[in-house]
Amino acid sequence: MSEPITPDDIDPEATGTLPLDQWHRDRGARMVEFAGYWMPIQYDGIMAEHLWTRESAGLFDVSHMGQLIVSGPDAAAELEKLLPGDIAGLKPGRMRYSLLLDEAGGILDDLMVTARDDGSYYLVVNGATKWDDIAHLRDLLPDEITLNHMEDQALLALQGPKAVEALEHLAPGVASLVFMTAGAFEIDGVPVWISRSGYTGEDGCEISLPADAADRLASLIAGQSGVKPIGLGARDSLRLEAGLPLYGHDLDPETNPAMAGLGFAIPKRRREEGGFPGADTIVAQLRGGAPRKRVGLILSGRQPAREGADVYAGGERVGALTSGGFSPSLQVPIAMAYVSAEHAAPGTTLQIDVRGRMLDATVAPMPFTPHRYVREGKPA
Repeated sequence: MSEPITPDDIDPEATGTLPLDQWHRDRGARMVEFAGYWMPIQYDGIMAEHLWTRESAGLFDVSHMGQLIVSGPDAAAELEKLLPGDIAGLKPGRMRYSLLLDEAGGILDDLMVTARDDGSYYLVVNGATKWDDIAHLRDLLPDEITLNHMEDQALLALQGPKAVEALEHLAPGVASLVFMTAGAFEIDGVPVWISRSGYTGEDGCEISLPADAADRLASLIAGQSGVKPIGLGARDSLRLEAGLPLYGHDLDPETNPAMAGLGFAIPKRRREEGGFPGADTIVAQLRGGAPRKRVGLILSGRQPAREGADVYAGGERVGALTSGGFSPSLQVPIAMAYVSAEHAAPGTTLQIDVRGRMLDATVAPMPFTPHRYVREGKPA
């Protein structure tokens, strides 16, 4: 773990390579610059990698994401002043999806929070926003709260129906975890922190491990039966099929949890007590309805539509796409969009402007493909 950070340590312009950069290149990955790092976008092609993960197990390098430790007196209460989740109610080894909000309730980032045995909290934040998140947290958390950025840790995600079986060979006992629980394990003598979570809609795990052991452990995991390294292109198509929003696309400061359909991240106690940024607006919209909502869309034909395309209803512009692509699993174009509330009901027919051509689309429930999380030993 690194030393506590101060504002002087924050350099939002920093770019560089991640611990597994050469590991990806040695395996033929096509590398692109993403969130300030060179990242593998694909190996064998996004379609093949997507379907492999749905059927077997895909190993993703997500080391660009920020891993933080928040500790100190009343750390949970202080985090609840910035996040709408029930942080105080988290038992050790349990984790929750939550949101970092601005004063108006706009979403600054989405993140995962895990309670550790020592009373601290482990946060995983998005790579593109981590420096802003750190600055925001450091600015608003009191001096008594320590914030550590775990820059010497890498992060891997092993996702798919065969993921846990493969990992169990290397980290005995990991199969006892259920969705949204985590614990300390060892892989080949190296201490790691494993959570049964991920962002593909599949069962699987995320593995925080020392950067100086990342090459060796990634090779061990990728060498297991049924496991292949997968690029970030397939990770994006998987999360879209799973109906999971991506920060910077489907979530930003102009959206709030009510608009985004993320009310599940604000439990009853927090709605009643408030005390988080934008609480009055968000709770009112959760009760009475938001003026615009995030929806799923299934397009007619085979042509996908991309982020930014305008959405129309009977000639009136009612919203815009925030994510879009061709679904490898469903073999149809799918998308997410924000539309005015009166056009958000499933079954509503809309039109999407793709470079002057109007494509028909239907509002569809999400996820587009079923989640396969394992809860209490049974698939969800």
